[in-house]
Amino acid sequence: MPRIDWTKQQQLLALRLYCQLPFGQLHQRNPDIIAVAASINRTPSAVAMKACNFASLDSAIKQKGLGNVSRADRELWDEFQEESETIADSAEIAYQQVVTKEEAAPTIEQPSGPTESIREVKTRRVQSFFRKAVLVSYGNQCAISGLKLSELIIASHIIPWSENEKRRADPTNGIALNALYDKAFDRGLITFDEQLRVVLSSTLSGSLVESPEAQKLFEIEGRSLRLPTRFRPDEEALAYHREKFFSKAQEEAMPKM
Repeated sequence: MPRIDWTKQQQLLALRLYCQLPFGQLHQRNPDIIAVAASINRTPSAVAMKACNFASLDSAIKQKGLGNVSRADRELWDEFQEESETIADSAEIAYQQVVTKEEAAPTIEQPSGPTESIREVKTRRVQSFFRKAVLVSYGNQCAISGLKLSELIIASHIIPWSENEKRRADPTNGIALNALYDKAFDRGLITFDEQLRVVLSSTLSGSLVESPEAQKLFEIEGRSLRLPTRFRPDEEALAYHREKFFSKAQEEAMPKM
């Protein structure tokens, strides 16, 4: 039989599977892979292989995939690195339209601009993609404490959502942290050094020392971040966090002369 090329929509579905399923579940018996395969008229093994092949494009891991990466796959991966929000949104729309048969809200801007409701729907799609990709990469547990209670685990942006649109759905711009550490990281009270060890801000002193919350932060000083199975935290993003948020928090806490 003649070979049937993968469409862009089908590639997006495979990329979504790669980002949101643990390595051990990227196989032809997985219900999610079976559902996608049935929706695009391909075999589960073919879909599993396509999803696995994206691993060979992830420079942060040793997984080499199955060696069948096409030029189109590389192009999509490069697009994902450069425009993560756009690709994540397109992948979620493809899943809704092809697999769940939902009617996705349009993302094409009208002459007067998108409505607030359309922007909100797109935001939810992108946030959902990002959260799943980050949490799966960290085994659904906090990268510092190892806490596995999903209700308290947050996919924390290293470079905040508002700071860089292109990195809003980039899993290398995320770390899985419990609610306390997420808030501290967001406020610049903790960060990670070049060896991915926890560094505490000097602002955590004085009266704060007596609070149980602060004690929980003091306990993790110097602790190494648990590395994810894929999408290792981007070094440039972490350097940006140290410079703009961590250093700024310390400067603001210094007594004024």
